[in-house]
Amino acid sequence: MAESIWNGYGGGALDELGKISDRYKMCLDEGKTERECASLIVREAEKAGYRDLSVYIAEGRSLGPGDKVYSVCMNKSVALFNIGRRPLTEGMNILGAHTDSPRLDIKQNPLYETEGLAYLDTHYYGGIKKYQWVSIPLAIHGVVCRKDGTAVTVCIGEDENDPVFVITDLLVHLAGRQMEKTASGVIEGESLDILIGNRPLSGLGEKEEAVRANVLSLLKEKYGIEEEDLASAELEVVPAGKARDLGFDRSMILAYAQDDRVCAFTSLFAMLQTEEPERTACTLLVDKEEIGSVGATGMHSRFFENTVAEILALCGEKDYIALKRTMANSCMLSSDVSAGYDPLYADVFEKRSSAFISRGVSFNKFTGVKGKSGSNDTGAEYLALIRRIMDDADVRYQFSELGKVDAGGGGTIAYIMANYGMQVIDSGVAVLSMHAPFEVTSKADIYEAVKCYRAFLKYAR
Repeated sequence: MAESIWNGYGGGALDELGKISDRYKMCLDEGKTERECASLIVREAEKAGYRDLSVYIAEGRSLGPGDKVYSVCMNKSVALFNIGRRPLTEGMNILGAHTDSPRLDIKQNPLYETEGLAYLDTHYYGGIKKYQWVSIPLAIHGVVCRKDGTAVTVCIGEDENDPVFVITDLLVHLAGRQMEKTASGVIEGESLDILIGNRPLSGLGEKEEAVRANVLSLLKEKYGIEEEDLASAELEVVPAGKARDLGFDRSMILAYAQDDRVCAFTSLFAMLQTEEPERTACTLLVDKEEIGSVGATGMHSRFFENTVAEILALCGEKDYIALKRTMANSCMLSSDVSAGYDPLYADVFEKRSSAFISRGVSFNKFTGVKGKSGSNDTGAEYLALIRRIMDDADVRYQFSELGKVDAGGGGTIAYIMANYGMQVIDSGVAVLSMHAPFEVTSKADIYEAVKCYRAFLKYAR
């Protein structure tokens, strides 16, 4: 096994590593939902000289080498393009990551009161261990849209002066039967309702749901929200609190949603640092990966394909064959996290093929379940090319897979992009406690991820 990559860093590398880690933590704090991530990405891109593609389309302006544009899909997915010197039909270098993460979503008819306590009903999103979400401070993020077309942005629980919310648990003294259940059934999905109030509205009797009425009064006072507006809201419940350094040595980061924002934000950093590429550089940051990449903002949608077609047209290529050639000649890093080897749970890992934290970027030739079902399986030629790019750029990396063959499995957006005939491999950062409310990454791996993505975007074969 390779030794920890921390041993190879000098002063200059450590300085850059620290700056990247601090910037990354700030992005995690500002982007706790896919909408917040999209807003943050656009803001950072515009600072780096990127312009909205829709303006070019509306004004009929052409695109050429050196132009930087972005496109946003429904305020949730973003594609960034830095037009290269070579024709687009020769292909692009694409980084693809997702910005959605496991969480709890507020239902459309959520507010209720029982026995003097007010709750919001939830439906969990993505793969979670439900018992991990009880008895921790929670925040509510999202948007409420009114019928008149106006929208209210909501963020409650992050400021130190904000209230927080919680899902209550059963005291251990009465939990005999609960403790006999399997982990998947200890907390049922319909029990993941968040406690939001206990004080009744003055002047109402107990039978009139006075606590619920008080909550509605407060929502009306602060946000101008009526109860019926909750039907057209997207409110997400996430762990409250900021990303924190982990360990006496501050070598790691503990934070919510590092799957897959550790790859999304490092891809963004690399993209914004890329100037005058030979091949067009692209970073694609999408929604809905955690539930199968479905819907208008997921990777299965035509958002990316349509955007590339628009860019080709503005570059003078207007036939459908040009789109097919561009996609087929492109190469991609599907930037998604790997399961970090955890010695406390060693029985589900195959040690020789595991990703270790602080060992560098992890490349997965395949993902999928058991017999590689649902997987993109990268060809040997592309693997060799990736090795050469990484070695030439002095990037520390490792090859891994997701646990023992029959232990479980998972997938990414890689197989979807591979459908275009382009070369794709999964690459990312090893994560401990993946899909838990708080996940663990190594600052060294985050630094190497930025180096990896910079090298890939600049590569011109």
